[in-house]
Amino acid sequence: MKHVRCVVFICTSLCAATLPLHAVAQAYPAKPVRMVVGFPAGGPTDIVSRTIAPRMSEPLGQQVLVDNRGGAGGVIATEQVAKAAPDGYTLLMGTIGGIAVAMSLMPNRGYDSLRDLAPVTQAVTVTNLLVVHPSVPARNVKELLAIARSKPGRLNYASSGNGTVTHLAGELFKLMGKVDITHVPFKGGAPALTALISGEVDLSYENSLVVTPHVKAGKVKALAVTGTKRSKLMPELPTISESGLPGYNASGWYGLFVPAATPKPIIARLNLEAVKALRTPEVVRTLSGQGAEPIGNTPEEFGAFVKAEIEKWANLVKVARMKMD
Repeated sequence: MKHVRCVVFICTSLCAATLPLHAVAQAYPAKPVRMVVGFPAGGPTDIVSRTIAPRMSEPLGQQVLVDNRGGAGGVIATEQVAKAAPDGYTLLMGTIGGIAVAMSLMPNRGYDSLRDLAPVTQAVTVTNLLVVHPSVPARNVKELLAIARSKPGRLNYASSGNGTVTHLAGELFKLMGKVDITHVPFKGGAPALTALISGEVDLSYENSLVVTPHVKAGKVKALAVTGTKRSKLMPELPTISESGLPGYNASGWYGLFVPAATPKPIIARLNLEAVKALRTPEVVRTLSGQGAEPIGNTPEEFGAFVKAEIEKWANLVKVARMKMD
């Protein structure tokens, strides 16, 4: 009899222990949700976040508010979310820099992307363009390489911060092209682009989301695409790979994460609404029209992708001997 009572007690306790989890998931969300972005307003990560957030707000029944926390190439925001309460009210629009590259480039970052964060879904992959200031007399990649080789260290390139895809693109270009070009990091894509347009820097590997209008206005010159495919917006532009550096590929991506201990039912709800938002015709049209490709996959698929990205860029950091500037 005692044994039966013990079993009943244990079962009752286990059921009671799981009730709060289900109750939280069913009641979620009961207040606004914060989507943290690791870069200033106006940059490509911010643009993608502000395109998706309103489409998630309506089905969730609560506002999804974009919160810009710029600095350290997205690492500050990533650490903040990694240490936040795992209740589904703090999301991160993570990037290749803060999630993948920081794991090998920034040993004192204060978090582990795989241990401290849970993937929700990959939002987009983004096309970057190799662009130069009009004063740079290069019409294509081969001419830019020739100039860089004739003047080692004289040319400089802007990035949106250490460890960002724009930084990686520049270091990969230097490594594969065997050239010396000085890295100038900024606190986001918007200030980096401003520096390029003003002539403060010579070139950059800018996100097409923000640089395309300036290319069309003649404020900067586009020489090539950093990814493996030509841009649908500028199909006449070759890739860097087909312009003299075979195998070159530096594509960026953004994706949603939550603190690692967030209940799975909440992650599933966020995944559902984010994927639905990414697949709405308006969002697809908006993002595709600016050079971003909406993805919207499962947490498991995104998690496997992130692991592969961490390994991929760790190899570049090691081979290129990349360091913080």
